[in-house]
Amino acid sequence: MTAVRTNTIEFRVPEAVNTISQRSLGIGLLFGVASLIFALVPATREQFFHSYLIGFMLWLGVALGSMAFVMIQHLTGGKWAMVIRRQLEAAMNTLPLMAVLFIPILAAGIPYLYNGNHEAVGGFSGWLHPDPADKHLVEMSKSYLTVSGYTGRAVIYFAIWLGLAFILSRWSGEQDHPPVRNLSPRFRLIAAPGIILYAFTISFAVIDWVMSIDPHWYSTIFGFIFIVGECLSAMCMMVIIERILSRYEPMASLLKPKEVHDHGKLMLTFVLLWAYFGFSQLLIIWAGNLPMEIRFFTRRLYSGWQVIALGLVIFHFAIPFLFLLSRPFKQNSRSLVRLAAWLLFMRFIDLFWYIEPNFHKALTFHWGYLLDLVVPIAIGGLWLALFFRNLRSRPLLPVYDLHAQEFLEYVGAAHD
Repeated sequence: MTAVRTNTIEFRVPEAVNTISQRSLGIGLLFGVASLIFALVPATREQFFHSYLIGFMLWLGVALGSMAFVMIQHLTGGKWAMVIRRQLEAAMNTLPLMAVLFIPILAAGIPYLYNGNHEAVGGFSGWLHPDPADKHLVEMSKSYLTVSGYTGRAVIYFAIWLGLAFILSRWSGEQDHPPVRNLSPRFRLIAAPGIILYAFTISFAVIDWVMSIDPHWYSTIFGFIFIVGECLSAMCMMVIIERILSRYEPMASLLKPKEVHDHGKLMLTFVLLWAYFGFSQLLIIWAGNLPMEIRFFTRRLYSGWQVIALGLVIFHFAIPFLFLLSRPFKQNSRSLVRLAAWLLFMRFIDLFWYIEPNFHKALTFHWGYLLDLVVPIAIGGLWLALFFRNLRSRPLLPVYDLHAQEFLEYVGAAHD
């Protein structure tokens, strides 16, 4: 075994990250002020909360997907994640910000999101003020789909996510100080149940926050679609960040084509899973041909929305799939980062397609759709500012982790 390397200074995040963080904060504040103006104007307030939910789910997905990968890495090991583990942890530790950003929805957004839409294709009443003739929904609005229930469950979801992130981050911080030791057994104790808790909580959360916009429609595979989307979003973000950091030391020495290739393979895996779960949902609902189930697709495959659906098939699945089949493409970080950025944009389009048809009958030019860009950019700027701040707080490697030492030996051998 080579000599143990435990100099945390040589793994310090490059100073260039400070500039990126400041610029992200500036963009977030600028677009945030613009978003706030639209939120305060009564005529645009409803559209603001539609856009807010899209942006919130997009960036929450990156944070939760990153936490899922942290737990997967602790359960499985492997060098594929060691080079991005601290980036994943920095993304995971943006969850307090996401908890704060959920407060506007609880405080003022519920009436604009869950009051139903009688003008949409197959118009429906929401659970906040159900149609008295709809006995089932009236009962649901008295038991499960209530404001207090919605709020209480959200508190539980965030408490679990924040608790998992806190424990994982705190234990990881111990590996910045001597001695070198293997904490894998301890991490597995929290990661194993943590993965299960994550899967259950995000499944119920997307039912509450997204699927219940139309309380008459349901899908048993809905949660899995979002889980896969979050993991894909997180890996795409990591590919972008590692490409930025690879211009500087120490990432320039740590990141090699094999790790880039591994991250490309994970992107391919989740692109395929997203397509598989999406097609499974379509096939099951199409075969069942039940009125309450097909309403989801009757709103999203007609009146112009079919253009978005076709675009998702082509640009979220078919083209990325063909590119990611190429081994040289997956090993080229410059090519892979372009596709990662594109897929992250397609994740936004996917959320747009899931949420906006609930409120608009047809896909026609609507100035309010500009908010669907402005608000997610505002949230993204704040998210990135906190992410880079978290990233600066620790070395890029947990250098006193035994597996990190093995990774450094592997890196050294690769450069010999």
